[in-house]
Amino acid sequence: MNVAASLPLLLAVLLALAVAMAWLRLVLWRQSAPQDRRSSSTRFALLCLLQPMIALLLYFTLLPPRQSATTGTLVVMTAQADRVALPATLQGQPRVALPEAPAGLDAERVPDLGTALRRHPEAHALHVVGTGLEARDRDAVGDRDLAFSAAPMPTGIVQLAPVDVVVPGATFAVTGRVHGVPQATVVLRDPAGQRIAATVVDRQGSFRLDGLARLPGPSSFRVEVLDATRKVVDAATVPVWTQATPAPRVWALAGAPNAEWKYLRRWATDAGIPLHLQVSLGGGLQLGDAPLPMTADTLRRFDLVLLDARSAAALGEGQRAALVAAMRDGLGVLVRTDGALAPGVQRMLGLSLAGNGAAEFQLPRPAPDDDAWRARRGAGTADAPVDADAVPAGLPTLTRQALRPASPDAIPLLRTADGTPIAWWRAEGRGRIGAWTPTDTYTLALAGHADTHATLWSQALGTLARSSPDATLAALDDARVSQRVSPCGLADDARVTAPDGTVTRVQRDPATGATRCGGYWPRAAGWHHLATDRTTAPFFVRAKDDAPHLHAAAVREQTQRLASRSRTAAAASATEGPRGPAWPWFLGWLFAAGLLWWLERRRPIAA
Repeated sequence: MNVAASLPLLLAVLLALAVAMAWLRLVLWRQSAPQDRRSSSTRFALLCLLQPMIALLLYFTLLPPRQSATTGTLVVMTAQADRVALPATLQGQPRVALPEAPAGLDAERVPDLGTALRRHPEAHALHVVGTGLEARDRDAVGDRDLAFSAAPMPTGIVQLAPVDVVVPGATFAVTGRVHGVPQATVVLRDPAGQRIAATVVDRQGSFRLDGLARLPGPSSFRVEVLDATRKVVDAATVPVWTQATPAPRVWALAGAPNAEWKYLRRWATDAGIPLHLQVSLGGGLQLGDAPLPMTADTLRRFDLVLLDARSAAALGEGQRAALVAAMRDGLGVLVRTDGALAPGVQRMLGLSLAGNGAAEFQLPRPAPDDDAWRARRGAGTADAPVDADAVPAGLPTLTRQALRPASPDAIPLLRTADGTPIAWWRAEGRGRIGAWTPTDTYTLALAGHADTHATLWSQALGTLARSSPDATLAALDDARVSQRVSPCGLADDARVTAPDGTVTRVQRDPATGATRCGGYWPRAAGWHHLATDRTTAPFFVRAKDDAPHLHAAAVREQTQRLASRSRTAAAASATEGPRGPAWPWFLGWLFAAGLLWWLERRRPIAA
């Protein structure tokens, strides 16, 4: 137990007991005295009141109240400081203007906050005015109290989540938030400037757009915010890094030949996916690749096993046990439910699929209109031309098994246009197993929508296949020219390669401890690479004039967090300040004690 912290409480308890005993003594003394010799009620009341007064004065003599020290406040002007009205309490306080502050302010210009604090050592509190403190100035605040008078929230894109590294042919999500634009429409444009997605923001200003990554390497998409008159009010670059990964090794077991398996194999061949396909004809006859035994050694050679209802039902107990064991070790399994599922297959799926029969469904349109859809499909190649008539005709109606999972842990893998899940998956140890109810996705390729067919199966295999052990780090958020970038998890040999080929070694900050963070100041916009001998992480650096409202909102939020932590720390440390002088309380205690002695001794309570 902390003795220093418990001392005030202990002293208060002892003094309270002393007061209670003094009152008891006075009461017993008064009651034991004869009626004609008792003192007046006024004298008795004064004696009782002086007891807690003396105890209180003695308490503050031993533990004087802590003083609220008067500290100097430094007013720090930042970007858009001219749009904020200063409180009257700041009049006459010294003012400094950081480089981002507008010109013409009545303040001392300084290159950074550290320089300002060295010039004003008397400043123990800061009042930031405007957009807020840039990254270079936040560490200089230290343990000083910080208040923040924020400029109005900028109009436009104020939040934009970074896009993780994607693989070729995969979709990615662009999410963010727009402020101050009524009836705003957000448009996503590809690197060629073609509109590929559009949406209307919700009541909170949030939006989500889906893009499509094509070739490996860096690319820059663009988000535009349109007002009700279709005028662009703000825009921001969306950097996307597409990185080719080893194709998943797939073992497909078909219970019978059909068009679905034919077009699935054709897609796998075009996508460069090594597919080992075994097609059973019955009676021990098979087509396709050479049959393999379902053993642990065989399953370790693959990342995903693809089954249909017949081939899954034909598995023996030993084969099913080997498959489940491989799943728990990381293998992915996808079962096409193109027929009735045997009880053993349902137990293996763990999804408790219920229902029967067939039903028709429509897939959601990949783009909001035909022009955006055509831009998303691309121009194709000479070997694989794009069907120009496929877009006006729309997606064909597909068929699925009318099944639904009865297990609450089933996660949707594919949804229809109205949001109904038609495929699910769940985790099984380190691996995943899924159920796929569509039965004729090959009609997409026949109708000229081979890209949609490829996207469906690419997402399914990418979700369930064994994950690669070599994961690439996610990009850093909102890196900007001349602004500090703080990567963490750095190795001793970490270095950054700029777009012009300049290599800079990143020094780790020892104060960050196990997080192993460092600092880097980019000088050029574009894609940079943070590399060690074993890993490489690309990150995009924005130009100074790219998405200024997004940067202003981020700086504003970071400064508000800093001010909130500063107020919390100031409140917590307020009890740790110096105590005031004890002599005034001692003089008060001495006077009260003398008065009490005089009242008791001048005339006894019992005369």
